[in-house]
Amino acid sequence: MPIMQTRRQFLTTASLAGAAGMARVPSVRAKEGPLETTTVRILKTPGVCLAPQFVADQLLRAEGFSDVHYVDRGLSLDLSAKIGHGDADFTLDFAARAVQTIDSGSPIVVLAGVHVGCYELFAKPGIRKVSDLKGKTIGMEIGGSNPQAFLIAMAAHVGLDPHADIHWVIRTDQSVRPLELFADGKIDAFFATPPEPQLLRERGLNHVIFNSIVDKPWSEYFCCMLVGSRQYVGQYPVATKRVLRAILKASDLCASEPARVARQLVDEHFTDRYDFALQAMQDIPYDKWREYDAENSIRYYALRLYEAQAVRSTPQKIIAEGTDWRFLNELKRELKT
Repeated sequence: MPIMQTRRQFLTTASLAGAAGMARVPSVRAKEGPLETTTVRILKTPGVCLAPQFVADQLLRAEGFSDVHYVDRGLSLDLSAKIGHGDADFTLDFAARAVQTIDSGSPIVVLAGVHVGCYELFAKPGIRKVSDLKGKTIGMEIGGSNPQAFLIAMAAHVGLDPHADIHWVIRTDQSVRPLELFADGKIDAFFATPPEPQLLRERGLNHVIFNSIVDKPWSEYFCCMLVGSRQYVGQYPVATKRVLRAILKASDLCASEPARVARQLVDEHFTDRYDFALQAMQDIPYDKWREYDAENSIRYYALRLYEAQAVRSTPQKIIAEGTDWRFLNELKRELKT
């Protein structure tokens, strides 16, 4: 169902949309031709870092979409898989999970990189680097079929066997809370995404051995990328380009107006804590989509997962079968500033 907005929420989103250059949209539309559909469905998922898709509502409406639906599919990280299953038309998802979804044969298309970094790996004192995790237990709060895709790639990068050398504790219901297990010292490490890093620091847990925002090579590649349904992208190319334009403008807003975006996330019930949301908006590089190479990011993660035997397809096959950069390349020219 569409998200119902209060007058204040509407004014906030409209103001943000205006700041992103809505006035320039009509002239661009004329060149693109009419929308093939005025409906778009976007996943409503856990994770403050996915803010661009959450605050894009009015930007999408400015692009001509009259039916903007946020589809809630619960506490699962199977984001791109849900797109392949037809639950929604678009979502942001972590590059490595998108690679695994493409490898599985799911009908999805990666369209662009949206932001860099958001993951942090907290560990007990005495664990200083990722390679020290051999034989250790790592927890994650949000599950799914491929929740530890990033850690598999990271472990492979430092020479660990992610299946044999690491024990995983993943939340499946309320009876097992990995964050609490880590806070109580019962597991060795915790893989956190906003607002979890902010919560752990509030509780005095500050020992981070990995931060994808600043640690190379991870900070040199996109973290979250826009994934679309192959059917939607193929059937509605004009609509696809307009969706991507709205998401990229929303990403720019996250970088330029972090306080206002954080307030909108709270007002529209995507998260509870304004201070945590603001910190995430300020920390995550949302302004790199023009600079970083989206295909390079997919290639890098596909190679790491291929080396770890977590996917069967080569990077070349993943890129050929599951990516389409046409719209991104056009928008890079259009949205230069």
